[in-house]
Amino acid sequence: MKKLNIKKVQALIDLAVEEDYGQGDPTSVITVGEEKNEKTHIVTREEIVVCGMDVVREVLRRYDERLKLKVYIDDGSRANVANKLATIEGPLRSILSAERVVLNFLQRLCGISTMTWKFVSAVRGTRAKIYDTRKTTPGWRLLEKYAVSCGGGYNHRISLGDGVMFKDNHIAELGKNFKPALKKMVAAAKKTKGVKFVSVEVDHVDHQLDRVLKIPGIDVILLDNMGQWQLKHAVEMRNEICGKKKPYLEASGNVNLNTVLGIAKCGVDRISVGAITHSAIAVDIGLDRQENIV
Repeated sequence: MKKLNIKKVQALIDLAVEEDYGQGDPTSVITVGEEKNEKTHIVTREEIVVCGMDVVREVLRRYDERLKLKVYIDDGSRANVANKLATIEGPLRSILSAERVVLNFLQRLCGISTMTWKFVSAVRGTRAKIYDTRKTTPGWRLLEKYAVSCGGGYNHRISLGDGVMFKDNHIAELGKNFKPALKKMVAAAKKTKGVKFVSVEVDHVDHQLDRVLKIPGIDVILLDNMGQWQLKHAVEMRNEICGKKKPYLEASGNVNLNTVLGIAKCGVDRISVGAITHSAIAVDIGLDRQENIV
């Protein structure tokens, strides 16, 4: 699991707090005495993989420096129904003001980590690893990709500059005899500063893959929207031409929890799943009060 750089998401946290609390919270001011302190517990109503505790701590700090967070279940760990994830202690007025923003972050991030874990669990026992995509909520990418890692998945590109990916729309520019031009482009990509990997998308096994496999320097070949027989054929072709290690073969397109195991059994190395970020459902987490601490 990758460590979250909380500094890089502070602007998003500030935006969320300003959006909800920019004009104050007159309801809590009217209802709760200024000096009343209390403990509240963050409790999950369903089985989840936890993600977002450092974010919660940062949110609380913006509302009131006196708010303290004690975490019982860390990011990346599983929690069962009714498990207490953490306790918030401090001025009740501030806790109530922060409640919605705290839960908005937690429910979204735990939803992604939990969905990722379901995909990872589904392919356990195969060689395939689950990867995310750039199909993320604008502004949330670092957090959502961190949530994927909490669920046991792996991160694809954080941004366009991390890697070079020649997709079908790029290769279409090269014409039918694309191999010489693509070979030059791959060589140029390997020399580009900051590029961590080079990937090429293939739509047809018989008309493209054999030529792409013979181009040096490609790290990943993306097998887009292929059926299982095509994926198996691609794996056999790669193993025959290059051996089993590289380039890695990545299946993409039409991946869900019903299809992912069948795809993994074809022998691919990676499966990219946009759904773990763009279609994750927020989990049910609540804030339960414990009165009369002070």
